[in-house]
Amino acid sequence: MNVLGIETSCDECAASVVVDGKTILSNVIASQIEEHRIYYGVVPELASRIHTEWIAPTVQAAIDDAAVEIDAVAVTNRPGLLGSLLVGVSFAKGFAAAKGIPLIGIDHIRAHLYAPQIEYKLDYPYLGVLVSGGHTVICKVTGYDDLEVLGTTIDDAIGEAFDKVAKHYDFGYPGGVAIDRLAQKGDPLAFRFPGPKIREKTNPYDISYSGLKSAVINHLDKYWDGKSEKSSENIAASFQRTAINMLIKRIRAALEDTGLTSISVGGGVAANSYLRSELEKFRLGGYTVAFPSMRLCTDNAAMIAALGYHYLKDGIRDGYDMKASARVSAFKKQYTPGG
Repeated sequence: MNVLGIETSCDECAASVVVDGKTILSNVIASQIEEHRIYYGVVPELASRIHTEWIAPTVQAAIDDAAVEIDAVAVTNRPGLLGSLLVGVSFAKGFAAAKGIPLIGIDHIRAHLYAPQIEYKLDYPYLGVLVSGGHTVICKVTGYDDLEVLGTTIDDAIGEAFDKVAKHYDFGYPGGVAIDRLAQKGDPLAFRFPGPKIREKTNPYDISYSGLKSAVINHLDKYWDGKSEKSSENIAASFQRTAINMLIKRIRAALEDTGLTSISVGGGVAANSYLRSELEKFRLGGYTVAFPSMRLCTDNAAMIAALGYHYLKDGIRDGYDMKASARVSAFKKQYTPGG
């Protein structure tokens, strides 16, 4: 089955054609990074307006590259920027109606968690880790649409923390890429930033990045080692080390407690070199570690089409009354400090 995927949840306008959930025939990504760079972040109204201009030629380019008949359309309809989502959903509905082919709405988060499966063969169950600008999720994955959330961020997502620190210090945009680049030339022990104060007995896999972000931005001298240069490289390296190690600690705990032996990592921050190097160490302990290739880490439509294939194969379809949703409550926890 040749599935056309459409992704417009944020600032990437993407389309892809994937065969049977595995073979990528085309993967076109029109990035809006330059349009948002001066703002150090995505401007929702601007993003949605650009999507309306780019969606038709982007989809056409993906179809032309694939050079096959399209059997179904899968489109991101949750979560994300509502205006951006509506552009992709509206286009997908019109395309499906005009062609008389099935339509399926896809959860963007589940697609990121599925992305490594396009290039790897992972047996269920495994530990799924989503690290992106909007979400940080640790979950037990038992099927393409069957997962149990073990831990999430209770405030800022890891990618959001990277972006805010980068914006404050004018490191560059996108923030995650800029910090990763600077960190490779810095001393990760120049600043000893603190971890979150979460009750680990009752919330062992949850994570918080708000305190770390505040420490790096507002209390830099408090955590300085007193001798190292207060350079951009050292700030970036120390922040990155702390942010990633906080996550690694919870991944290790989740693996030990669940007995799972495979890890699948998805989302934009999955491209981070320090995260990859730290998770590679798990292989020495006998674990299987699966990362998507760089082209499948950031927002893309191949993961949408690939996941859509499995829903369609199981007879799951959406009607033309399908709605878009900015939020998915299943991936956010209500945290009670005393709980």
